[in-house]
Amino acid sequence: MGRPFPYRLFLFAFLGWTFDFYDLVLFAYIKDAVSHEFHLSHEVESWLLGVALSTSGLGGILAGYLADRYGKRSILALTVFVYSLGSAVCGLAPSLSVFLIGRGLVGLGVGGEWAIGHGLVAEAVESRYRGRAAALLQAGEPLGAALAAVAGFLLLPILGWRAILLASSATALLAVAMRRSMVLPNERTNHHVSLVEVFRAGIGRRFVLAWMLTVLKMGTYWTCYIWLPSFLLNEMGQRIGKSMIWVLTAQVGQFLGMLLFGNMADRAGRRPAFCVYSLLTASALALLAFNWRWLTQHPPLFWLTMLLLGFGSGCTAGFGALLAELFPTEIRSAAMGATYNLARSVQLLAPVVVAAMKLRFGLAGGLSVPLVLALATASWVWMLPETRGITLPRMFMSPRKSSGSHPKRRP
Repeated sequence: MGRPFPYRLFLFAFLGWTFDFYDLVLFAYIKDAVSHEFHLSHEVESWLLGVALSTSGLGGILAGYLADRYGKRSILALTVFVYSLGSAVCGLAPSLSVFLIGRGLVGLGVGGEWAIGHGLVAEAVESRYRGRAAALLQAGEPLGAALAAVAGFLLLPILGWRAILLASSATALLAVAMRRSMVLPNERTNHHVSLVEVFRAGIGRRFVLAWMLTVLKMGTYWTCYIWLPSFLLNEMGQRIGKSMIWVLTAQVGQFLGMLLFGNMADRAGRRPAFCVYSLLTASALALLAFNWRWLTQHPPLFWLTMLLLGFGSGCTAGFGALLAELFPTEIRSAAMGATYNLARSVQLLAPVVVAAMKLRFGLAGGLSVPLVLALATASWVWMLPETRGITLPRMFMSPRKSSGSHPKRRP
């Protein structure tokens, strides 16, 4: 008889990731108001977009190490509290310097939450539906982005950006619930391994390959979505109401894509699923980059293109299971956090690159950046080993297929 699904654990991880991502992307919708109050130039605004992305790398490494050493439940609650605190600091900031400190705190908390939550869920569910569980957990991403879009398009004109940020800091209450729950596991790693042991086990190469895949996929996402509200409003001339509908359409597509990605990854494999989804993303970006005027004249096709763009972005749902399967239990939280969040740190350059391409080549140039990255993702994923259905590895032990009918395979 299989293990029961860990509903309580999943709920806490899902809500933590949803509000985590909400806090991270909210700035894309309030940046114009913040820039106006602090009198920022477009160049400074571009760099400001990447502050939280850059600090998330440090947060991922630090929180992952602490989780492996002191227990996942405690540090998971701490990460939620930190990004909630960051939102409160931003909402009360009297100057740009204080606002930057707040955004840095948001990044630290966001970076730590992802790896711990996904690691807990991956360890708690059976291998045969690990991909689906990870995909469902990652589906908190489009939900958080949709909440940010509603807050930015509808609530910002009414409440102002400070009130919105202060309201988002209320997610700190979730940290209190997490910390007091006796249902969530909080085990620590009994044996701490050294860096020498890690590299002797061949984990260094796996880390580089996985990091590069994550850089490419995250680059596709952030170079597209962080500028999408501005592109729709300014370059494409869409009204606020219609822009919100287009953004929400993409988030609905991503949510559906994530739900179906887990099933495809568990059945066909991690690599084919990543490849197909990335090619779908590239197709939608090509249409938007080079045929957006024609699409605006045919609203149903514009709607389908935005739905396809979101659906293809659903392959981010695969990272939780994939990274958990690549790294052994003794360093899983730290390795997952470092891989995912160091890749996110690189996205500090994403807004700057898109802004430069847009300035030189227009909207087509700006959207060509995520288009190229999507194609690169579809190719690079084949550099990684296929990990579908393996037993989660431990240090120096080759993972085995959960079913005896399959051959042994190293991750």
